[in-house]
Amino acid sequence: MSTVYDKSESGKQGTSFSRELLAEGDPEGELDSELLRSEEPLLPEVTQPELIRHYTELSKKNYGVDDGLYPLGSCTMKHNPKPMEDLAGDPRFQKHHPLVSEEVVQGNLELAYKLGEDLKNISGMDGITLQPSAGAHGELTGMLMIRKYHEVNGELERRRKILLPDSSHGTNPASAAVAGFDAVEIKSNEKGTVDLEELRSKVGSDTAGIMLTVPNTLGIFEKDITEIAEIVHEAGGLCYFDGANLNAFLGRVRPGDIGMDITHFNLHKTFSTPHGGGGPGSGPVGVKEKLVPYLPVPQVEKNGEKYGFNYDVANSIGKVNAFPGSFGVMVKAYSYIRALGDQGLREVSGNAVLNANYLKEKLKESYTVAYEGLCKHEFVLSGSDVGGGVKTVDIAKRLLDYGYHPPTVYFPLIVKEALMVEPTETESKESLDKFVEAMRDIAEEAAEDPEVLHQAPKSTPVGRLDETKAAREPVLRWREEESGK
Repeated sequence: MSTVYDKSESGKQGTSFSRELLAEGDPEGELDSELLRSEEPLLPEVTQPELIRHYTELSKKNYGVDDGLYPLGSCTMKHNPKPMEDLAGDPRFQKHHPLVSEEVVQGNLELAYKLGEDLKNISGMDGITLQPSAGAHGELTGMLMIRKYHEVNGELERRRKILLPDSSHGTNPASAAVAGFDAVEIKSNEKGTVDLEELRSKVGSDTAGIMLTVPNTLGIFEKDITEIAEIVHEAGGLCYFDGANLNAFLGRVRPGDIGMDITHFNLHKTFSTPHGGGGPGSGPVGVKEKLVPYLPVPQVEKNGEKYGFNYDVANSIGKVNAFPGSFGVMVKAYSYIRALGDQGLREVSGNAVLNANYLKEKLKESYTVAYEGLCKHEFVLSGSDVGGGVKTVDIAKRLLDYGYHPPTVYFPLIVKEALMVEPTETESKESLDKFVEAMRDIAEEAAEDPEVLHQAPKSTPVGRLDETKAAREPVLRWREEESGK
């Protein structure tokens, strides 16, 4: 794939203006000479059709959920209904500046307030903040509230440890560390869940709390979660629930009902908002009553018939965002929740679990399943036994030739040659069957002609890269001397 500079030829231009028109911008010649260029900018010289065709061609080489199945485990890359995008793009929402007077945006504030109430009902929590801009930002917000809680109670000096199962999301240890805590790993048992005996041996008077990813990154629900909460609470710690995998139990289990003190939501995973480049993200945090005084400010509140911001929160951790949050994301999430209703949200989790288990059962004939039994929204395979010297990275690269974005690889770290697959609730049986066929074909290739996998991908714009060199010597900008011009 050539760059637009490779197509550049001296003398070509995409637009042209008369000198008279250009002069109208500075009729008296009053522009400061320091503001004028001393030399021509380094821009490609191409015609307008060439420019449009170049970027159109580039766009067709991208892959996203609108192209096909995107089984990226732990990230819920699912199709999101387009009407929610249309609503978020409504000029009546889009044109409001975040610093405009509350009186002018009562409708916006009402939507934010009602979304917060819905999220509290969904999670079983008593308070909510919509400010965090991502799941990891929500995690950090939760950790800061745990820190403030122990500080106010005079116990922060001795409560320095956050317990973290080895099957947690990768951002959990970082969030705990950034908040000033020490992360203490809790090993999983043979079933892939928290080892209760190990937990009891690690919990103590220095425990600030625990961060639980439920279901965990193996796609397994922590069946002992209420007992885990009791163990931590008895030691004076708090329980944080990573709600990024909410689509696995939406409408069926509420974190606040099973002993959790704090939970975050990934609106960009669960509630109809794009993940990644289609963002921004949003990671609201819900808390139980005893932590409401520590929520970030401002809080969106209803006073009589009016809505407004409350900055008067006694022990608040302060602001965690310059503005109240990613409002466009809130519009999508609120409209999605209201469109589906209680029964529809429950069906989301049912379909997510059904699709994941269907895929797991279909693929276990060709790949090793890391942990047998019922999974939730995702499951983990291992590429260690396919033969021919083939590794998980080879399987992932070969999937590109079959027209699929690969699943998450080499995570979680507790599974050798891990391949974490999440089909999401929005894929049809036909879509899943085609993915199964591709995965089975790759397994057969590994046994019969492994060199095909070692050299993959072949059909992509860029072939097999030297990943070590790419990591150590990244090319971050176009250099004129490399273009030959």
